[in-house]
Amino acid sequence: MVKAANSRGTAPGTPPRTRILIVGGGYVGMYTALRLQRKLRAGEAEVTVVSAEPYMTYQPFLPEAAAGAISPRHVVVPLRRVLGKCRIVIGEAQRIDHAKRTVTVKTLATADEGTGPIEMEYDELVLAPGSISRTLPVPGLADYGIGFKTVEEAIGLRNHVIEQMDIASSTRDPALRDAALTFVFVGGGFAGVEALGELEDMARYAARYYHNIKPEDMKWVLVEASNRILPEVGPDMGVYTIRELRRRNIDVRLETRLESCEDRVAVLSDGSRFPTRTVVWTAGVKPHPVLAASDLPRNEHGRLSCTAFLTVEGVEHAWAAGDAAAVPDITAAEKGSECAPNAQHAVRQAKVLADNLLAALRDEVLTEYAHKYAGSVASLGLHRGVAHIYGRKIKAYPAWFMHRAYHLSRVPSFNRKMRVLAEWTLSGLFKREIVSLGSLEHPRAEFELAAGGGPKPPSPPPAPNPPQNGQG
Repeated sequence: MVKAANSRGTAPGTPPRTRILIVGGGYVGMYTALRLQRKLRAGEAEVTVVSAEPYMTYQPFLPEAAAGAISPRHVVVPLRRVLGKCRIVIGEAQRIDHAKRTVTVKTLATADEGTGPIEMEYDELVLAPGSISRTLPVPGLADYGIGFKTVEEAIGLRNHVIEQMDIASSTRDPALRDAALTFVFVGGGFAGVEALGELEDMARYAARYYHNIKPEDMKWVLVEASNRILPEVGPDMGVYTIRELRRRNIDVRLETRLESCEDRVAVLSDGSRFPTRTVVWTAGVKPHPVLAASDLPRNEHGRLSCTAFLTVEGVEHAWAAGDAAAVPDITAAEKGSECAPNAQHAVRQAKVLADNLLAALRDEVLTEYAHKYAGSVASLGLHRGVAHIYGRKIKAYPAWFMHRAYHLSRVPSFNRKMRVLAEWTLSGLFKREIVSLGSLEHPRAEFELAAGGGPKPPSPPPAPNPPQNGQG
């Protein structure tokens, strides 16, 4: 274990700067650091951001990236470019010892150095590690399931869907063709419904370029354990969404669970069996594992127990927001309600957290986080959507337009806004791109084949069994 270098008290006669350590480079982490670097006085504090990735992913755009409407690099925001006044450490926080004010971090270099993880010291801790996919012990899920939480998964899924269409177009096996053209999505929340809507739209468009595949040949299945989908947009809009999906021949199964997907067969709790090569798992998230490896208080769901000031309850010099934090919703009529772990709250919590952290450093009054939930918007594919905003129910094209306008206004940096807007404009003028770049997932495959002397000849068939007992 080695200790990370810091600039605390390096200049003679200069008071030591407060060391602010932000764990996580997502919504809360990036927006908090961005606000701090704008409002901190010279020499007042140093901000370090520890993130597993060198970018922040704007997750609401993942479905459109999967469908090819937005370039993958425009869905992410480079942390080093946006946070020029902060120190960026690319690594994974493994353990937090708040009593000692240290975080153990495994960086990209620790394995090569052979010195083990580094130990980073801090004075103020901001915990914003986000969440990870919540999986269940479904047989075969670890082998065949595909997630939809990162930009890599979104682009990998796009390549996979087009690859399955290529397999179905070239195979002479009817069973293989049927399995390749069957796509099962598990989870009826935003991620599952939007991913399904965008990819079905893209695949239906791509089918026109295949001589032997028609849109009706493909089978799309949405599996949801509860009795409704998209609960955030209200029951009426949820019913409309189901009706819209079924109108597009998408099989929506409510109050149904995935029991198994072993041997590339999706078995549902209602007894249905779907031979398939595509199972997309979007059935919820859970707090990041680093929270369990800390001495900070958590609630029964594993999230950090927080106050309305976005401090960790009962602990000094520790702050949290976003998916990892259980923040009380003081605007809710029901006592004990918590803010939903979504982007709408995360972005606004980051602003209040940064301001409260600055107020604490300057011995000023802290402000409670209060935001009345405005509503939600969801895209169901090109020119289709649903929304429930301030009590108003909106559907079809107006909801889709509102979805794009809202998220364009929220994506960080003017640079990204203009790039996304330009891509949307060009996609309206030209045809969609339907190319699969599956080789991106294995970039060295071609070189390894060449370095190995080319493809190996097939092995000879086994010799027939010799005659036994004099029979031949």
